Amino acid sequence: MNKNPRMSERSLPTYAIVIPTLNAAGDWPKFVSALLACEPSTRILIIDSSSTDGTAQMACASGIQVHVIRRDYFSHGGTRQLAAELLSGAEIIVFLTQDALLVDSDAINKLLASFTDPNVAAAFGCQVPRPEATPIEAHARIFNYDPAQSDVRTLASREQLGIKSIFISNSFAAYRRDALMAVGGFPRDVIFGEDTITAARLLLAGWKIAYVAEAKVYHSHKYTWTQDFKRYFDIGVLHARENWLLQEFGSASGEGGRFVRSELKYLWPRYWWLIPSALIRTALKLVGYRLGRIERRLSVASKRKFSMHSGYWGINPDSHDGLE
Repeated sequence: MNKNPRMSERSLPTYAIVIPTLNAAGDWPKFVSALLACEPSTRILIIDSSSTDGTAQMACASGIQVHVIRRDYFSHGGTRQLAAELLSGAEIIVFLTQDALLVDSDAINKLLASFTDPNVAAAFGCQVPRPEATPIEAHARIFNYDPAQSDVRTLASREQLGIKSIFISNSFAAYRRDALMAVGGFPRDVIFGEDTITAARLLLAGWKIAYVAEAKVYHSHKYTWTQDFKRYFDIGVLHARENWLLQEFGSASGEGGRFVRSELKYLWPRYWWLIPSALIRTALKLVGYRLGRIERRLSVASKRKFSMHSGYWGINPDSHDGLE
């Protein structure tokens, strides 16, 4: 592993911000206001998937660089890898999603401070529930993000954390570009989870990953039962096609069980009436995940129906084989 000699241990690195967008106009005024309050002079790059609501025009009017791609060219890994290739002059690349609202103007600088350690290759911030989040929605964020305790993970962390050691989210994360490219960049042909795969590669290569609890964004989702099923189907697909993640970092079943116990404890007794819904969601997630793990036995039509990222099945060459 090569340390970056250009980065001072006392100064923040040069960086750029990337936001993939698709029809983001509804949230744009609030999003861009928080973003420009954070660092108005930093290079910001929008990768827009041919929005039809004026997103690209609004970004340009805000003085932000926009790179437009065809909608069917978007992929979670490929689009972010394209951004990394376009931003060859940046030491650090910060990724946000269009629905992640920075909590304060220091959020990005707090994230960047992790990179004063030359062995840190990636860092991610704390996602807190939207103010209007439902209890079930809020718990999902509370479970995954400790708002009080930052930490730095190494390969040795898998002994204690298991698969949680490679947990990271590109809704608010930053990468040392040299380290990212050294492990092959973001994978282009995955259904999603490009951040998880990259985190695993970085740890296996000897780098560190920082979780920065003080760097916060508002970001959560009010998923329906169907959306929960589809999301977990996609997680199953990811784990089936990238089975090395489980071999290197452990099964996801233990983490799933811990989540269910935590959720029930969170809901009882204050939100007791939501427990039946939570249990139904758990069952749907389990069914979705198991179907995802055997997706190669399913037809392409079925996979499109079950998947939250149905467009993936028209991009990945392996998805056209039908029943195998």
